[in-house]
Amino acid sequence: MTNSPAAPAPRKVTLYRNGSVYTAADPFATAMLVDGDTVVWVGSEQAATSIADSSMEVIDLQGALLAPGFVDSHVHVTETGIALDGLQLAGVRSATELLDAVAASPAKGAVLGHGWDESTWADPTLPSRDEIERAAGGRQVYLSRVDVHSALVSSSLAASAGLDGLDGDAGGSQVKRGAHTAARRTARQLPADALRSYQRRALAEAAANGYVALAEMAAPHIGSVEDLQLAAGWNDGRDAVPEILPYWGELATSQEHARSILDGLGVSVLGLAGDLNIDGSIGSRTASLREDYADAPGERGNLYLSVAEAAAHLAACSLLGIQAGFHVIGDAGLDAALDALDLAAAEVGEQRVRAAGHRFEHVELADAAAIGRLARYSVTVSAQPVFDALWGGGDSLYQQRLGSRRLGMNPFASFYAAGVPICFGSDSPVTPLRPWSSVRACLQHTNPAEQISARAAFLGHTRAGWRAARYPNPMAGQLVPGAPASFAVWEVEELMVQVADGRVQSWSTDPRARTPLLPALDTGKDPACLLTVRDGQELYASGALGG
Repeated sequence: MTNSPAAPAPRKVTLYRNGSVYTAADPFATAMLVDGDTVVWVGSEQAATSIADSSMEVIDLQGALLAPGFVDSHVHVTETGIALDGLQLAGVRSATELLDAVAASPAKGAVLGHGWDESTWADPTLPSRDEIERAAGGRQVYLSRVDVHSALVSSSLAASAGLDGLDGDAGGSQVKRGAHTAARRTARQLPADALRSYQRRALAEAAANGYVALAEMAAPHIGSVEDLQLAAGWNDGRDAVPEILPYWGELATSQEHARSILDGLGVSVLGLAGDLNIDGSIGSRTASLREDYADAPGERGNLYLSVAEAAAHLAACSLLGIQAGFHVIGDAGLDAALDALDLAAAEVGEQRVRAAGHRFEHVELADAAAIGRLARYSVTVSAQPVFDALWGGGDSLYQQRLGSRRLGMNPFASFYAAGVPICFGSDSPVTPLRPWSSVRACLQHTNPAEQISARAAFLGHTRAGWRAARYPNPMAGQLVPGAPASFAVWEVEELMVQVADGRVQSWSTDPRARTPLLPALDTGKDPACLLTVRDGQELYASGALGG
């Protein structure tokens, strides 16, 4: 006698009602029905009453907003976990305060910290390696600057990493370029269980803030292949976490070399893109500029790749039909990336380059001519709006480093006007996993000419994130029948239309405009996340909603 196969478990059917549903299907929807992992209906409260039955789980939204879940288009998962659990230095305002924080760290092994920014200190003088060594009581110390393009290190870590003589090591506590890479690799030699623990911490933080997917921008100078494998492994379905969209930023010299890199990873990635650095950061003065830094005459940053190297990489990935991409921030860095696109197109054809869907990360300093060239090649720009909120004001970091050139930073409206595909993220741990702060930063850009509507920013954080990753399901990022049931529920004070142009706003709020509403972002605080769901599976619940 043979045993009959077990009957499949019935799909869970859930009705969410008595709220506001952000959907293109019906801007006045108050309810949504989910069958398994798919949205099957959105509509009114009256209709919800007629379809509700005892087979469904019914969730009363209690007036909350149900909206597509956020996609963070640029994250470093392990680094985020380390920053969340390590020494947090964003609040220190002097070398003395930093040393006191190191001395008070309870870490038994190496002291790992993140977030210091000397541009906010009254005296920007950094402590020496020996001072850091003494404060740590002999423990090795690695403290990444807020932009993670340089770090402070102790004497013992410098010796262990063999920093003497490396590019970017001037003998002081701050290390850049190659020396920074060596220091980070040494500090990040962690066992698999520790890496996985840090990743779990980051994923829990993301889920609690309404994210349903994270684009993991792994690269050899950041972490190991094992680190990448562990991050991609969260997609195996055993854990209720946001989806990982994995990238690997390693330079390919030919189509064959690109294929060998991909084959050697032991995990599938979306492309050889992300933090493959053409240049560095504004804060560490390693972003490559056409003109000198305003506060450092004679310095113009660094180009880490030549035009020829970048072109070969783009051509190789285009031939394979996969995404290539670079970390590029300065205008001279962008010039190099665009010249590389021209060379690659001349070699393999412009259509192949366009079809591969390449992406450039950050692209902070771009003029009209450069933006036009990006549009020509259909390159997606993956930007971080909170960079502008933190450093774009008149007396802030960009003013210090760039002077009047700061007005050309993060030109979101110009990207949209030129037809450049754009998506948004945090670059966590550089900025926190706080998506509504990012939407607000777009709406309140420090350069009024580059402000965009909350709706455009929200789409850049949701549907555009899936598109930028060339996600196979074209319905991802929206809540209409047939779309994945990936969403978040938010406690909101007020819903409204928010755009830079008051004339547009006044017309958009007319009910006849049928414009979906978003949380008011001028209240001084972000909406609170009550629930996060990916493909019908609950990732996070605050407990405020009951069935």
